Amino acid sequence: MEIMLIAVVSPVIRCEWQLENWQVALVTTMVFFGYMVFSILFGVLADRYGRWKILLISFLWGAYFSLLTSFSPSYIWFVFLRTMVGCGVSGHAQGLIIKTEFLPTKYRGYILPLSQVFWLAGSLLIIGLASVVIPTIGWRWLIRIASIPGIILIMAFKFIPESARFNVSTGNTQAALATLERIAKMNRSVMPEGRLVEPILEKRGRFADLLDAKYLRTTLQIWVIWLGISFAYYGVILASAELLERDLVCGSRSESEAVETAGVSEESQSPCRCHMFAPSDYRTMIISTIGEIALNPLNILGINFLGRRLSLSITMGCTALFFLLLNICTSSAGLIGFLFMLRALVAANFNTIYIYTAEVYPTTMRALGMGTSGSLCRIGAMVAPFISQVLMSASFLGALCLFSSVCVVCAISAFTLPIETKGRALQQIK
Repeated sequence: MEIMLIAVVSPVIRCEWQLENWQVALVTTMVFFGYMVFSILFGVLADRYGRWKILLISFLWGAYFSLLTSFSPSYIWFVFLRTMVGCGVSGHAQGLIIKTEFLPTKYRGYILPLSQVFWLAGSLLIIGLASVVIPTIGWRWLIRIASIPGIILIMAFKFIPESARFNVSTGNTQAALATLERIAKMNRSVMPEGRLVEPILEKRGRFADLLDAKYLRTTLQIWVIWLGISFAYYGVILASAELLERDLVCGSRSESEAVETAGVSEESQSPCRCHMFAPSDYRTMIISTIGEIALNPLNILGINFLGRRLSLSITMGCTALFFLLLNICTSSAGLIGFLFMLRALVAANFNTIYIYTAEVYPTTMRALGMGTSGSLCRIGAMVAPFISQVLMSASFLGALCLFSSVCVVCAISAFTLPIETKGRALQQIK
């Protein structure tokens, strides 16, 4: 909800504060700048002090600054406060790590992709709320309402356990046993006989370990893939909003463009384009967003039967193709179809790389591996607004070719990853 919020609020703040294209793009870029910086910090802290603590801190931080955003008196304050929200949201990945460290090997490829359902639910909820709230009581109330789920979740944190794997790696076997006994009781099962025996690992969360000879190639290729996937994912989201806001469907604006050309002299009085979303635009966004779950069953099958690497290279290749297809002169229905497939493919890409990254690194540096990947990922997200919201206005085909080329590079990187994690047990140590 917090990430998708920018896409639906952008047209409103553009009008309210008379913003240029680059100023609208800067909002998204700064959100991801905050995410990039704190993603590494939270990753290091999570490997040293625990996943649960960092997850709680990140939710408290995100909810607090999100609520403050709704009181922004100016554009500068809005950018600053959304940047703070980005800092908080960066720690949410620790939730996926906790889940990964509890799941048995044979279920990871099935259960982890289902997280996408909840990402989808949040996206749909914010679009649906925006269509009702923005025209009636305004964007500030939309942000206040959107912060409610985060606040509710904070109150539910006592039901979320710390990772037993993390506790064992720090020598806190009593806490790990207490968590496992609680799970056994909940499932009306009994603990296996014996005792937990694992070496205590003092060296945890070290950046140098990611670039160790054993993981160097894997790390570098993962970073390239994360950067490219994020660039494509947020490019699609923002391009969808931009295509609708500017009504760039082929041939649909010929008459209005003629009016705009005739009124060039008026631009000095109103230099910023002001086009609010219509109800049909929200419907189009909902349909294309539902696309994120469309390939989920196929993605799950691909991950489990073809493996993580091959599955990711195929979906990245298809993403590159569909970016180019957006250039075909088509109707609104055709555009919706292409956006639907693109959203499905970019979501499948994210699903697979999240799982692969969480599986490939050992417990001593799993959170840091995810944190640095998430940080590099935000570089792609920071660049995407300037391609979707600025370059696309100047050269539509040029922007699409750039997105497509990046996806091809990612497909090759995925195919040549040195480690396949399908059926591989989580590693505790390097």
